[in-house]
Amino acid sequence: MERLEELARLLGPQHVLTGQDAASYVVDWRERYSGQALAVVKPGSVQELAAVVKWCVAHQVPMVPQGGNTGLCGGATPDSSGAALLVSMARMNAIRQIDTDNDTMVVEAGCILQEAQRAAQDADRLFPLSLAAEGSCTVGGNLATNAGGTQVLRYGNARDLVLGLEVVTAEGEIWNGLRSLRKDNTGYDLRNLYIGSEGTLGFITAASLKLYPLPVAQCTALLALESIDDAVAVLSVARKGFAAALTGFELIAANCLQGVVRCFPEQRLPFEGAAAAAPWFALLELSDSESEEHARERFESVVGDCLERGLITDAVIAENVGQSKALWHLRESIPLAEKAFGKSVKHDVSVPVSHMAEFVETTNAILQENFPGVEHVIFGHLGDGNLHYNVAPGSAFTEAALLERQSDIHALVHDRVHAYQGSISAEHGVGQLKRDYLPRYKSDVEMSLMRRIKAALDPAGLMNPGKLL
Repeated sequence: MERLEELARLLGPQHVLTGQDAASYVVDWRERYSGQALAVVKPGSVQELAAVVKWCVAHQVPMVPQGGNTGLCGGATPDSSGAALLVSMARMNAIRQIDTDNDTMVVEAGCILQEAQRAAQDADRLFPLSLAAEGSCTVGGNLATNAGGTQVLRYGNARDLVLGLEVVTAEGEIWNGLRSLRKDNTGYDLRNLYIGSEGTLGFITAASLKLYPLPVAQCTALLALESIDDAVAVLSVARKGFAAALTGFELIAANCLQGVVRCFPEQRLPFEGAAAAAPWFALLELSDSESEEHARERFESVVGDCLERGLITDAVIAENVGQSKALWHLRESIPLAEKAFGKSVKHDVSVPVSHMAEFVETTNAILQENFPGVEHVIFGHLGDGNLHYNVAPGSAFTEAALLERQSDIHALVHDRVHAYQGSISAEHGVGQLKRDYLPRYKSDVEMSLMRRIKAALDPAGLMNPGKLL
């Protein structure tokens, strides 16, 4: 095709993929969404990407940006028309600069998150964004969805870790906003328009990111609890005892860990007896800037206080880095175990921590009234109010039968989230999955403002069509 020959001349033919070479790019990680693409292109520089965008504008070809293809809402998957060009950022993966005096690093969008973390660590610094897919997700994708992860409690979402951006606009212009300043009040915050926009406004090509001192010591524990109310109480004690040193507080339902152990027999629960049968668990972590001794003393004091109050029934405190990693590995293996056991109806929601127990209790009850026998698979970042509230077939449904009722289940759960002034997307984005639900929970004014921003920054409507809006 003549049009693809033009792209091959721009990028080199080895970077324009079609047919079977493009097949893995057009199916999402969950295998819930699949599409077709005119081609998959892999630009190697911001100038090449700008040229591709101008080519798309000239030929009115839609563009679908893609990072590591680890998204959970179909936001990086093209539709079935085959009209769109899928733009992979995989080759734009350099770490351009690390400035330890300014505590910043400049990283290209296609850089794997784990590689950015390692580069920071090699410079004796911490880049704190951390999530289960960090070995394959990319920094650009993390910013496009404003990813959260396990350390939001202390360091914030991806948005909070960005000082500046480089962007190729929807019309092929290059905006160099890679300023590494903590203070810059010179007009509208363009950076934050692109972060979280899920590729619907332009291409994030690089980012200036915040770095932090490496913690001197970390303490990790897995706690056994009887209820979410107790978990919220433990969180309150930990916040008071650790202050800003509290870096992680993950809530995990027992069936999640049981699923991990069934799927990955090499992993094991560190409890025996009654504690092993607890209905809830929490993963607690402290990062200390003083010393191992200071960290351990603070940590054991808080855990001991919670035991004395009866807020936890048992605790396993990691004795070394290896044990700490094993505890986190249990938590991070939950999505992989879920995928291995089959498809479920997933929700990434946020609710005020003070209402979390009530939300789970009432939503579970209403689900059982309407879909008796489904299994509630609940885990997430309790410290920042984010739950992955998933619904599995359980004893009464086949996978296919459950997925046929997905829309009804989504509506029920999302209505409950809205009733508690929560959000139907905490950290995974909207993509295709939640696009049609958004107007149900956002006001007409909000939706109108979002559409006007989209029209202003993407006047031809070519950027990631059918996503978010």
